[in-house]
Amino acid sequence: MNFYEHTIIARQDTSPSEIKQLTEKYSNIIVKSDGEVVKTENWGLLNLSYLIKKNRKGSYIHFKIKGKGNVINELEKNEAIDKKLLRYLTVKVKKFDLETNFFSKKDDAERKEISKN
Repeated sequence: MNFYEHTIIARQDTSPSEIKQLTEKYSNIIVKSDGEVVKTENWGLLNLSYLIKKNRKGSYIHFKIKGKGNVINELEKNEAIDKKLLRYLTVKVKKFDLETNFFSKKDDAERKEISKN
């Protein structure tokens, strides 16, 4: 089994319910292709470095996937024709970092620090 981190960027005008539908849709594709979704993170609406299809912002969804190469092929084949998505990226990793959440708000991180003490 290989480990992959896969990020998709949806259009800025995508509603939260549509984001949830996209997450479920691509999670189902992964499972049908004999893969496993280890973790899903919704990073929210973030600024893009440059305009992509006339969009300044995008809604980021990040998947941590365990599976074979055919899982990624099937996933990217479906994403290439999806009009709601701006970009997608898959990176093969040696192991997952399930502890760190890079896009959590600072207030949340401070609350966790306080609750530990």
